[in-house]
Amino acid sequence: MNIFRLVGDMTHLASVLVLLLKIHTIKSCAGVSLKTQELYAIVFATRYLDLFTQYVSLYNTLMKLIFLVSSFSIVWYMRRHKIVRRSYDKDQDTFRHYFLIVPCLLLALVINEKFTFKEVMWAFSLYLEAVAILPQLVLLQRTRNIDNLTGQYVFLLGAYRSFYILNWIYRYFTQPHSVHWISWVSGLVQTLLYADFFYYYFQSWKNNVKLELPA
Repeated sequence: MNIFRLVGDMTHLASVLVLLLKIHTIKSCAGVSLKTQELYAIVFATRYLDLFTQYVSLYNTLMKLIFLVSSFSIVWYMRRHKIVRRSYDKDQDTFRHYFLIVPCLLLALVINEKFTFKEVMWAFSLYLEAVAILPQLVLLQRTRNIDNLTGQYVFLLGAYRSFYILNWIYRYFTQPHSVHWISWVSGLVQTLLYADFFYYYFQSWKNNVKLELPA
């Protein structure tokens, strides 16, 4: 654990809390992609297969439980809650997310650290997380109506992965054997996907105008 990893985890947690705050208190999921939320649920379900078989620390276990429960809760809210689901823009959220799942699974079968079920699923979760934000970004470009909480949610998600990159750089220089190419490349791809959003997010903050992405 180091400061970059801790800040990254807290930023990730903050992004989830912001989204849950919007859904639970405002009873709205407008501007939120169900496709992205379903992908994140798959990411955490396949990454944390060791939840009850490998104990690392109380902190580690709690974070796994939080991300698992919150991701499936968000999907349930958007699909089943009688009020929240009415605000879901199904007509705009049409990204075919299953086209992301299959290539990521095939890549995990070919490129992994060890050819076991758990390691293949771990690699799959990293590849899928790298591209899981795509349906959300496409939805924001289509609607162009980005409320503050949705914008903050996406920004915090991108910031979390940016801090993780700093964490990997720090560990590379302080822990000589800490080399994980799958995590590094996947994290870099994920961060690059946010580059355009970050630019317009900071422009809106700098000029004190409403956040809009170009169509």
